[in-house]
Amino acid sequence: MSSRSTAIHPEPDLPEDAVRRLLESVGEDPGRAGLADTPGRVARSLQFLTDGYKEDPEAMLRGALFASDVDEMVVVKDMEFYSLCEHHLLPFYGRCHVAYVPKGQIVGLSKLGRVVDVFSRRLQVQERLTAQIASAVEAAVQPKGVGVVMEAHHLCMMMRGVQKQGSLAATSCMLGLFKKDARTRAEFLNLIRSDAG
Repeated sequence: MSSRSTAIHPEPDLPEDAVRRLLESVGEDPGRAGLADTPGRVARSLQFLTDGYKEDPEAMLRGALFASDVDEMVVVKDMEFYSLCEHHLLPFYGRCHVAYVPKGQIVGLSKLGRVVDVFSRRLQVQERLTAQIASAVEAAVQPKGVGVVMEAHHLCMMMRGVQKQGSLAATSCMLGLFKKDARTRAEFLNLIRSDAG
């Protein structure tokens, strides 16, 4: 029997242990009063901020579909979101606008907010996050088209690196009618820029 097959693998480090080592690496004492509970708090915080990996956004959307003959654009705008940049594990946050043109069925409006949350609570880049939200709505709802626009402040740009505190990153993903038809796209963009409602 090889030594490889009989080797005893150590238990993986607990998240709290990793946080303790991180604190030590920056010159801190993880045992001091102010930091004694920090490893546990950080571990619980990360579990919450990344709990989107546990959910299937398309299944969630499919569970809230309703037959409808509505064929005009549906828009939910100004949905706040918070995510973690996969490059530095620093937050980025902002607003998300989602629109679709129904084709025989509509989805519960709150589920559009939930799908934003599910994908936001993963390690992300804004470009992929925008596309994932649009693709999930398209796959589950099967509308004539989907549009998603996200605007975000990135702490990795604000606190470090170029330190541009006033910067705002905007990304969009247009599918189906929103990509093919300039008027549909323009209607969506006008609606999310409007202060009315």
